[in-house]
Amino acid sequence: MFFVDTLEFEGLGNRSYLAGGPGEAVVVDPPRDIDQVIAAAARRGVRIAYVAETHLHNDYVSGGLELARVTGARYLVPAAASVAFARTPVVDGDTVTVDRGLVLRALATPGHTPHHTSYVLEEDGHRVAAFTGGSLLIGTVGRPDLVEPRLTEQLARAQHASAHRLAEELDDEVPVLPTHGFGSFCSGSQAEGDTSTIGRERRTNEALTRDVDTFVADLLAGLDDVPAYYAHMGPANAAGPAPVDLTPPRPADAGQIAQRLAAGEWVVDLRNRVAFAQGHVAGSLNFEGEGKPATYLAWLIPWGKPVTLLADTPERITAAQRELVRVGIDRPVAAATGSPRDWVPGGVGLRSFPRATFADLAARRGRGEDVLVLDVRRDSERAGGFIEGSVHIPVHELPGRIGEVPAGEVWVHCAGGMRAAIAASFLDATGRVVVAVDDAFDAAAEAGLTLTRSGTD
Repeated sequence: MFFVDTLEFEGLGNRSYLAGGPGEAVVVDPPRDIDQVIAAAARRGVRIAYVAETHLHNDYVSGGLELARVTGARYLVPAAASVAFARTPVVDGDTVTVDRGLVLRALATPGHTPHHTSYVLEEDGHRVAAFTGGSLLIGTVGRPDLVEPRLTEQLARAQHASAHRLAEELDDEVPVLPTHGFGSFCSGSQAEGDTSTIGRERRTNEALTRDVDTFVADLLAGLDDVPAYYAHMGPANAAGPAPVDLTPPRPADAGQIAQRLAAGEWVVDLRNRVAFAQGHVAGSLNFEGEGKPATYLAWLIPWGKPVTLLADTPERITAAQRELVRVGIDRPVAAATGSPRDWVPGGVGLRSFPRATFADLAARRGRGEDVLVLDVRRDSERAGGFIEGSVHIPVHELPGRIGEVPAGEVWVHCAGGMRAAIAASFLDATGRVVVAVDDAFDAAAEAGLTLTRSGTD
């Protein structure tokens, strides 16, 4: 009897899979921190015989090479993927026997990348699961614009063809098990639900319900911003990622934190945005550990800049470290835990700024006050409506455009509060007077604020 275990990585919005029989298993698209994969196999009592990559990933550093080395597994990588290490190249139709009666079959599904390969698990000749990587996702497909701009339309058309191939070759009841689509920016749009089958996708996925020209036009029109760190992921995966070091970073005292800030290094406070607003080290930046610290920190930080982590507990540092290695930020130069008072020299005060709601903003405007509003959502979000008169700079562009923010007190908002807190911390670090709107954007209209749509911006 076969099994499939799903390993979720919510911070990056991806999944990996452990699948096999009573004795041996295959791991599909493993994360870089492989210890939890090994632990999952140990709980099942199986040996990892194969590690399979669906493609060279653009949104995270793979642990596949190291997992294969540590376990002695064969490392299956699409033959057309150009890599600098030894692996078992796979092409369309190749099969390996995972365990008795359990076969893994490679199925060429280009589109997310030119070499993208899905894997179909077969038990005694029956197809029982499809690991679709960045091809057919739940209600969508992987985006086709991460390889080379000149290939984007060609790959979008290939996505359509690959989705149809999967639908034609697999029965309705076969589970669709993608890697992307659960918050990852590798997805054309976000997953519609948590689980799916070929039959459900056949009925609902636009790649399978629309003609190729309509599908391609809509897919390309809906593509969103690409995180800057993606440019480093593909080359790292092609070169062969180094093993990770998750031992605790060097402790930093208040004097060392001050020195690192003075040297222009990044000091990142992982506490929640409420605590950060109430009191923080001047110049530190707020990336909530409970949000997506890896995605947004990696997106905004100049690549290779040293980073020091601050948190209330060692566990928060450890969790952030694990997320950061997945996107190639391997070792924080230092870390400190406790409270903000522990992180500043004696006699040095803390910075703070107020938080507010859209109702508070409406009240200020209702009194006739001219309030500067900064919208840090992405272009696609703003297209759906924005506060009249607001300035727009997406949070991932703010570090390079902070000089464009008009003078005066700034009320900064996003869609829910997390990115507004990031942006507020950047503004606060430059000495600006800032108010962080910690509220859902839906509340803006309910509060009586006038919203405008794109085209009148």
